[in-house]
Amino acid sequence: MKDPSTGPAAERDYERQLREMNEALLVSSVRQHELAEQAEQAAAALRESETTLRQQNKQLSAFLETSAIGLHRVGPDGTILWANEAELDMLGYARDEYIGHHIADFHADQDLIADILARLNRGEKLRDYEARMKCGDGSIKSVLIDSSVLWDEDRFIHTQCFTRDITERKRAEEALRESEERYRGIVNQSIGGIAETDATGRFTTVNNRYCKITGYAREELLNLRMQEITHAEDLPRNLELVEKLVGEGTPFEIEKRYVRKDNSIVWVHNSVSAIRDASGGVQSLVAVSIDITERVRLERQAQEQSEALADLNRRKDEFLAMLSHELRNPLAPIINAVHLLRHQRDDNPIQQQARAIIERQAGQLARIIDDLMEVSRITTGKIKLHLERLDIRGIVEHAVESVRPLIDQRMHELSVSLPDEPIWLYADAARLEQVIVNLLNNAAKYMDKGGYIWMSVGQEGDEAVLRVRDTGIGILPEILPRIFDLFTQADLSLDRSQGGLGIGLTVVQRLVGMHGGTVEANSAGVGKGSEFIVRLPVAPSPARQSEPSSIETAEPPGARWRVLVADDNVDSANVTVLLLRELGHEAQVAYSGATALEAADEYQPNLVLLDIGMPEMDGYEVARRLRQHPQLRNAWVVAITGYGQESDRQRSKEAGFDYHLVKPVGAQKLQELLRMLTTQERSGE
Repeated sequence: MKDPSTGPAAERDYERQLREMNEALLVSSVRQHELAEQAEQAAAALRESETTLRQQNKQLSAFLETSAIGLHRVGPDGTILWANEAELDMLGYARDEYIGHHIADFHADQDLIADILARLNRGEKLRDYEARMKCGDGSIKSVLIDSSVLWDEDRFIHTQCFTRDITERKRAEEALRESEERYRGIVNQSIGGIAETDATGRFTTVNNRYCKITGYAREELLNLRMQEITHAEDLPRNLELVEKLVGEGTPFEIEKRYVRKDNSIVWVHNSVSAIRDASGGVQSLVAVSIDITERVRLERQAQEQSEALADLNRRKDEFLAMLSHELRNPLAPIINAVHLLRHQRDDNPIQQQARAIIERQAGQLARIIDDLMEVSRITTGKIKLHLERLDIRGIVEHAVESVRPLIDQRMHELSVSLPDEPIWLYADAARLEQVIVNLLNNAAKYMDKGGYIWMSVGQEGDEAVLRVRDTGIGILPEILPRIFDLFTQADLSLDRSQGGLGIGLTVVQRLVGMHGGTVEANSAGVGKGSEFIVRLPVAPSPARQSEPSSIETAEPPGARWRVLVADDNVDSANVTVLLLRELGHEAQVAYSGATALEAADEYQPNLVLLDIGMPEMDGYEVARRLRQHPQLRNAWVVAITGYGQESDRQRSKEAGFDYHLVKPVGAQKLQELLRMLTTQERSGE
């Protein structure tokens, strides 16, 4: 029997198996070839990846090395493993001085090292960790450190640290802190109260002085609003200004009252401004407060004193006016009576001497009254100049004629030097004459009999210069600086008393100043005479110069007047009537306002000389009624009164008076009045 394994069937099976094995080997060979190709591709890709990674690592290393931020790596034990150039440059070390050393060698604050390492080993990240580092040059720098730990599974590899230099920032912060401390110190020690509020008025900052001003503690004020301590009467205005400040940005100042904690009142001067944010909105309001309570008290006291002084000055003016009136009333009949006596034939020398004495002394008393009223008007600004272009020579000549009787009486010698050509001024003729008369009178009075007076007028540059020099008693050195002060006299000794009140030179200085000029006094001392120099600005010469007109007017042809004299002073009224009759005029008298109206209605005068200060019906009322009378409204009405202030003149003008004359009105002044009225025409209505 055959073995089946060696039979045809076995061969076929063997061949089949062999064929399958060859196919499998072929497939395996192909697969190995494919795997070999894949392995080759993978190896090529790996090589390419390694090349790319090396390039990236190289680029990263270059980037980290050249980064402007300091970088370093620290091992688990604190050893510095690597650092870039920025880190080394920032701290000032060479690479070998820094890398490989422990971080404790570079930290200025050693107590931080253990904390840093412990946190890093726990895997914590450090963010903006502030440290102070020792530099290579021995200095200290402040830095911020940001770090993160690199782990390999559970193994600590290293820490990557970023280091930023904040030294300048810390210095700036410290400087700012010190500045704020100084500011707070200055604010707290400021002599002014300083308060900051929010937009609603709630206090956010107050200094010590503000607390002292308001009487509240700082903690108390910080719980209050400005409105709660401001006086209710001052609050609306304050809020109005705050609203304007917030809306328009206009800082403001205000004087207002605070109600202190104890309910007392304190006055403050507040300067308020706004602090705005970047968008322009109001962040807060700042007020600087100064305690002005004492100033307000003094101002009120000064106001009360000023009102008291004004009242006193008013009463003084009233007293002077009344004094002038009361003194002039008796002077007028005395002077006019002496004038009448002078025209009576009387060869008795004693009577003639007595009459001359009365006349001189009455004239002196009249001048004293005039000076007293004049200085009162000048010092209170009630004098108004009537300026016109005039030649100073005419003024001087008229002044000399006015003073000549006194100079002759005292047997002085006067020398006057005037220029050949006119010197033109813009001046008030009457007031400038008053200046020259006062200076000449002063020279004549303060000089022994038989003295010398020199007066000269000239032009120096654009000034007219008038000099009055004498051989009189001179001026003491201690008196000279205040010689123009009110009530100052050169010599007050009894044996040198020449009368007067010491106001003539004050009048001179004020009038010269009103003309834009100056006056000065010079003296070498007692017994060596004195000199007064007046300087006045000259005016341009007129285009066609005419001969200087005399101040005096030619006497017009005579006219016969029908005069009614009304005065409650019987002597004054009677003497005036006698003078008028002696001058060739008709005159009647009335001793009251009521009888004056009755007499005027019957007598039909064309001139009424009317006293103002009469009882029952004063002169103002009489004048008003005369103006209402159809037959008398065109009569001249002249006030002859002891009231001579500017307000009196204005009031008489308003009442209907044509002129206002101040007593005493002597014969010469009456004649001048009548001559002036004769040249004027009174138009009918």
